[in-house]
Amino acid sequence: MPHFVIDCSQQIIELKSPEIIMQKVYDTAKSTGLFTPEDIKVRINPFQYYNVGNSKDNFIHVFTNIMEGRTTEQKAELSKRIVTELKAMFPEVPIISINIRDFEKATYCNRNII
Repeated sequence: MPHFVIDCSQQIIELKSPEIIMQKVYDTAKSTGLFTPEDIKVRINPFQYYNVGNSKDNFIHVFTNIMEGRTTEQKAELSKRIVTELKAMFPEVPIISINIRDFEKATYCNRNII
């Protein structure tokens, strides 16, 4: 925990390597101090087929899932920092966004818990 899943147009990974993009999101999340570095997970899904506002504009959207317990202010700051870093990396990309969802501790399970 947390999980950062980056959805993007295929052209994004032609502009920068997936490893560089994922590392930027990882480093930004780590820099907030909200998470233990070894718990941060980042994945990327490039899409060849998509429709954004009836166009083929390039896009990046980061779906973020974190364990409940962070404040709204902390989550807002995390969102702003990640979008800021991605915007600096991809100034020509018109759509860069993120959303953060909380996992409920009571219903979360992984193999280490069992």
